[in-house]
Amino acid sequence: MQSMITLDDIRKPVTAELAAFDEFVERQFTAEGELLSDMLRYALSSRGKGIRPLLVMLSAAMNAPVKGASLGRRASLAAMLVEMVHVASLIHDDVIDEADTRRGKPSVNARWQSHKAVILGDYILARNMNIGLQSGQFDLVTHVCGSMASLCEGEILQDDCAANRLMSRKTYFDIIYKKTASLLGISSSAGALAVHATRDRVTTMRRFGEALGMAFQIQDDILDYTPSNHAGKPVGNDLCEGKITLPLLTVLENSPEERRAELLGHLARCGEDASSVEYLRGVVAQEGGLEAAAEVMHGYITRAVEMLSDYEDTPYRSSLINLCAYVAERDR
Repeated sequence: MQSMITLDDIRKPVTAELAAFDEFVERQFTAEGELLSDMLRYALSSRGKGIRPLLVMLSAAMNAPVKGASLGRRASLAAMLVEMVHVASLIHDDVIDEADTRRGKPSVNARWQSHKAVILGDYILARNMNIGLQSGQFDLVTHVCGSMASLCEGEILQDDCAANRLMSRKTYFDIIYKKTASLLGISSSAGALAVHATRDRVTTMRRFGEALGMAFQIQDDILDYTPSNHAGKPVGNDLCEGKITLPLLTVLENSPEERRAELLGHLARCGEDASSVEYLRGVVAQEGGLEAAAEVMHGYITRAVEMLSDYEDTPYRSSLINLCAYVAERDR
């Protein structure tokens, strides 16, 4: 069996560019006042996998007119714009979900009160836009700003569905498109835009990122049902929040009316009853929910890889293809 592709392997061709991006963020993101500075440093230090900046840099390098030339400020700016939208949305998500941890560390809202965490998220968004506008790179700022509204739409739609325990396939895909895929699409197209790629290439990269993002979120939803996951969040989290994701949705679609009512009854109790969580996890595993979701996920991965077929074979293209494999195989 071949060994798992690691993110470090995938980052290799753009190591220098990612280092330049980190320095860029450190220089740009400073705050007045000690408390805000502390909060900002803390939030930026627990940024996680950095998939979005990685996508920006690989896409920029693959689409750059001069191969192997250093990417420069526009690529760093594009990566900053998408990453900070993402960071702010996570801080706000943790407040909404009342989550105490983020990637194994206390969340911002757990360390400082929730209202401060909300303000920190707002501050990061405001600084982000300000830096972007001051740079004068209006095409990049415009490109990324469109995705901010869609994150909010996805979150509201998801909350509404969880509250009413209603979910259709169309709505599920709409939610994950808005919550995850749209920003990954913007990340990968912003990279192409940063190096002045043609409009067609920018569109292709956007479709690539969106397909990858759909797969990424479906895999996340599958991991929520699998006890061996190392995702750093408790298993059954989605169930406890009343969220119907693709594995359970598949089982619900194939169940007769009475059975569906029974399963939704269990879902309603998941918040306070661990045995309901276990029961639903067992049902989803036995009735093929995980396999069905995985099949859909692999369909998106195949589509993402196809989007790269017109590009010549470079280390950057290989890394993007490896990123697709990483997303499909990851267990965290």
